[in-house]
Amino acid sequence: MGRGSYKASDWAKLKDSRKISTSSNVEQIFSGNTVQDKYNPKFINMRESCDSEDSPLSTPIIIGFDVTGSMGYLAAEIAKNSLNKTITQLYEKQPVTNPHVMCAAVTEPIADDGLQVTQFEADIRVIEQLLDLKVGFGGNWYSYDSLVWYFAAKHTSIDSFNKRNKKGFLFFIGDEICGETKGETLKATEIKNVFNDVSEDLPLRKVLEMAQEKYEVFHIVTGKRYDLAKSFTTWYDFLPGRVAMLNGDDVEYLSEVITSIMQLANGADMQAVVSQWGGKASNIVCNAVKDINLNIKERKSFFKGLFT
Repeated sequence: MGRGSYKASDWAKLKDSRKISTSSNVEQIFSGNTVQDKYNPKFINMRESCDSEDSPLSTPIIIGFDVTGSMGYLAAEIAKNSLNKTITQLYEKQPVTNPHVMCAAVTEPIADDGLQVTQFEADIRVIEQLLDLKVGFGGNWYSYDSLVWYFAAKHTSIDSFNKRNKKGFLFFIGDEICGETKGETLKATEIKNVFNDVSEDLPLRKVLEMAQEKYEVFHIVTGKRYDLAKSFTTWYDFLPGRVAMLNGDDVEYLSEVITSIMQLANGADMQAVVSQWGGKASNIVCNAVKDINLNIKERKSFFKGLFT
């Protein structure tokens, strides 16, 4: 999948047709009352990001997010604003070539329908599919990035890697701690329930390494919990240099953070990346991405006196 090209005007039409406004809540935005088989990994063999005439140098981008419990508002923000802004900025800033975006929503991790995934799309269809998902149920004690990592590793086929040995990008967004802190694994029963695959229990480190064979993997800590710093620490210990933190009150800048991370991963200068946004956005992005792929010495040098 991944044909066509994204147009902001298509989003405006879709938003009007669905009667989505800035005040729309998660129940008003998402139409799905049940998890549809076409988005249920149990019934999906492979999601494909393929080169085409429209996208000769496709880049797959997976945006996964937690929609359980306290994170329902995040799904609404992504649907109303962030996904459109992210895709628009990807075309404008061009941190990668020919973006193909797939959304992955973690709902109730241990259930049969604990994960839902869209197709890889290059046009408005990715938001149309996002709005089909069922969100706002379940709960979890730690972040279930591992479900998305496993799907990316075992159930995606991407031409960027298969043809050009170039990795895609995988982001997961949530407020929970890293499961390795509690010694958790991706259990064989969970793999069977969610994917209908037969597997042994997999340590989280192993699942991450599987995904990293084809994807640059990042985690974005955000939410309205009082202990986000604790979540960040557990994630940074597990995934050093690949973790950002965005205050829940600043989630409207999620798209700038995602775009900036891709630019940094592709070798862009930190100061240029941060400064491009201007004003408040630059300060927020600066704080969010300051630990992305920078060693301690460089961090201290760069941030000394910045924006003061």
